[in-house]
Amino acid sequence: MANTGKLNGKTLFITGASRGIGKAIAIKAARDGANVVVAAKTAEPHPKLPGTIYDAIKEIEEVGGKGLACVVDVRNESQVAQAVQRAVEEYGGIDILINNASAIALTNTESTEMKRFDLMHSINVRGTFLVSKLCLPHLKKSSHAHILNISPPLNLVPGWFGPHVAYTMSKYGMSMCVLGMQEEFKPFNIAVNALWPRTTIDTAALQIHPTGEDRRRRGRNATILADAAYWILTQEPKPNGQFFIDEEVLFKAGVTELDQYAVNRSYKDNLQQCIFAPAPAAGGDVIDRIRCRL
Repeated sequence: MANTGKLNGKTLFITGASRGIGKAIAIKAARDGANVVVAAKTAEPHPKLPGTIYDAIKEIEEVGGKGLACVVDVRNESQVAQAVQRAVEEYGGIDILINNASAIALTNTESTEMKRFDLMHSINVRGTFLVSKLCLPHLKKSSHAHILNISPPLNLVPGWFGPHVAYTMSKYGMSMCVLGMQEEFKPFNIAVNALWPRTTIDTAALQIHPTGEDRRRRGRNATILADAAYWILTQEPKPNGQFFIDEEVLFKAGVTELDQYAVNRSYKDNLQQCIFAPAPAAGGDVIDRIRCRL
């Protein structure tokens, strides 16, 4: 999807943007000339996962954006508050918040250690709520205010809970923030929405996962989410609380060729369905070719 320049001069605060989906969204916005606050923990290189907040800033600036690196653990209220304050001092405000930081453990009840349970809920739910709360005073002042959570559509089918109830609760907690905040923030004309992929997304974390190679081959790259997020964020903000699926957004935006996002085009007809994603509706040529698997 081509950039339109609509985010030129806008300030985005993105959590977990040192790599993966968060960084892809940051770079897409930066191509418009946006200001991007990279709020993430990775200040030093990880032994297995490439990329730091400073590497992300370099890429942001190389494509024409402005970047601000902030060492932020979204569980730490003072770090979040300091990053928000730095963003306001540097760019004069905050227009867009992307709650992307997340922790995952696809374990059943018996196998889930409580420290992992606490981590997921502290980052996914509490972190999303905290960052939204602290950005809110500045979003209220923006004429183009958006909050976008990278979280799934709410679906109470037991099959999404049984295999990994702790993780499901935490991701659905992010989505419940969308429902509640879109209603609460209506008077301030702040759009609050969620975005989720139809298929597995190739990220650095997946690349080092023991079973990640097959999922990578049958997945898409993070650009598809970046393009979908870009379309959402360039719309006039309306408090509507939508749970967007990347494919559906792109079809609405006029993008009909999704093969460009495939990690391996040899597997483009046998893609891996992402957890929580609804099955594609019958219809267009591209959707009909997709064979999703749980």
